[in-house]
Amino acid sequence: MASNNELAPIIIKRKKVVGGEGHHGGAWKVAYADFVTAMMAFFLLMWLLNATTDKQRKGIADYFTPTIAIARLSGGGDGSLGGDSVFSENTLPRMGTGATSLNAASIRGDTTTDSEGKSDEESAEANEQFKEVEDMLMGRGGESMVADELMQHIVTRVTDEGLVIELFETETAPLFTGAATPTPLLEDLAVVLARASEIVTNAMAIEGHTAAYPLVLAEDPSWNVSALRASVFRELLTGDGLDRKRVQRLTSHGDREPSHANPMNVRNNRIEVVFLRDI
Repeated sequence: MASNNELAPIIIKRKKVVGGEGHHGGAWKVAYADFVTAMMAFFLLMWLLNATTDKQRKGIADYFTPTIAIARLSGGGDGSLGGDSVFSENTLPRMGTGATSLNAASIRGDTTTDSEGKSDEESAEANEQFKEVEDMLMGRGGESMVADELMQHIVTRVTDEGLVIELFETETAPLFTGAATPTPLLEDLAVVLARASEIVTNAMAIEGHTAAYPLVLAEDPSWNVSALRASVFRELLTGDGLDRKRVQRLTSHGDREPSHANPMNVRNNRIEVVFLRDI
């Protein structure tokens, strides 16, 4: 036992201080500000998509496409400051001399026409006529002018170019034998289409498509075959009473635009007839 006159031991406690730790309270503010900015941009984008028309969105897209020197179409509003891109074909020629070959007669002051030179009323009337042809072919309004065995080879759709009528073959019912010899099925389809063409007076385009050929062939015959088939179908139509002058274009697509995922599927062997919109 220690005596009373002995001093108690002195204990020194050293606290280790690690330097370099600064204030961390503001880092989350930067991250939160970035998040709020991103969300604001997202909701602004959603609002623009909901509040703008197709033409206005096309004008916005033109504005953010600086790599394309001249865009064929534009949209938005009336005038360069109303939504038209200064790089569009309808606007750029008016900034100097010259004219556009696609719509040479268009007038800047004409506010009743769209970028294709057609009014909304004319477009609606054309769509009604196309629908009438579709209804006759597909039997939507009552009796169809097409037999059931023929109807399964027809697909119709309305596009910006016009009414597209697609005639395709199946495994058991080809449209051609050999390169371009029409089968009785295709001859019957030509009769039906020639009758349906009497409803409208639009010019027509005929496009040939083929399935892909095996790669072991020395030469790819798809281009020549699709061109020959389009020409043969034109002769069938004109032979069934179609005015030859109405056929404005024959196009050979070869196997470049397959409608089936398998490029060698027979579904890709088809003829497309387009009732073109009036310009």
